[in-house]
Amino acid sequence: MAKTNPGRFFEDYKLGDVIDHAVPRTVAEGERALYHALYPARHALYSSDEFAGACGLEGSPIDDLIAFHVVFGKTVPDISLNAVANLGYAEGRWLKPVYPGDTLRSQSEVIGLKQNSNGKSGVVWVRTRGFNQMDEPVMEYVRWVMVRKGDLDAPAPETVIPELKGVLEVGDLSIPEGLSFEEYDFTLAGEPHRWGDYEVGEKIDHVDGVTVEEAEHMLATRLWQNTAKVHFDATFRPDGQRLIYGGHVISMARALSFNGLANAQMIVGLNGGAHANPCFSGDTIRAWSEVLDKADTDAPGVGAVRLRLVAVKHGAPEFALKGEDGKYLPEVMLDLDYWVLMPK
Repeated sequence: MAKTNPGRFFEDYKLGDVIDHAVPRTVAEGERALYHALYPARHALYSSDEFAGACGLEGSPIDDLIAFHVVFGKTVPDISLNAVANLGYAEGRWLKPVYPGDTLRSQSEVIGLKQNSNGKSGVVWVRTRGFNQMDEPVMEYVRWVMVRKGDLDAPAPETVIPELKGVLEVGDLSIPEGLSFEEYDFTLAGEPHRWGDYEVGEKIDHVDGVTVEEAEHMLATRLWQNTAKVHFDATFRPDGQRLIYGGHVISMARALSFNGLANAQMIVGLNGGAHANPCFSGDTIRAWSEVLDKADTDAPGVGAVRLRLVAVKHGAPEFALKGEDGKYLPEVMLDLDYWVLMPK
């Protein structure tokens, strides 16, 4: 009897399946240090206990995307070990800050299935939730992933495509208890620009770029315990290249966005996202953002801003996303639509 795990194939998923993922992970200060070493992350709320305390929190939380990567990484052996590609995200919500010492675990429910016309793969939709050691949900999101079939003769399941919100309303967002930006220190945060300074439709070139190297992206993916073969095994793809984990691109682009959005402190919602084109070692990631919407919140001094974050490779961004054919331009790697909290 085989004791190793070959991963699930498309025919192994059933609608309504609930999967509890191994292995729980306790996050510590070392997680933050490694994250800030891998990415030029500088947002003050995630760098300073004193700054976070002045904003009404018990201390500096772990970066929102660390929580996302840890929760996501737990799901890989059960959801995307045999993936062709991770296709998109929706209805992502950060429900509670994660602090050093918290232990995270993940659970996913299969909410949609559709076999592809070639009969060799299919798309699986899952809603994943991350919980802390007190079984409190800290985040949730939907993602859909294309997965290979192991048995090409396995019958196609009934097609079920879930209805998902295109955009979260501000009322869907969870504002951390006690959060207040009334005593916000713009000097320490690094920029003077507040909620009222941004206009819907405004586009921001984040100027800086970072060239991705093999060692760092594999270190990052191991850090999140993401075991997807395409990120490590150079023989797994016909072109002999390791595909860089899409979350690595997300974190790099978010960190680069500090230049122009230093006060976009907390990520609280993920409306949608697409990994438009692959990223490989040697690619230089640059980023630009577009302000899509703004909303008030009930928290003192706190406003919400809906942003589009776009990561491109190599040259300076030209604020272009898609060609006349409606397809993403080849230099676009990431198109992410998300909500952040910002001082008013």
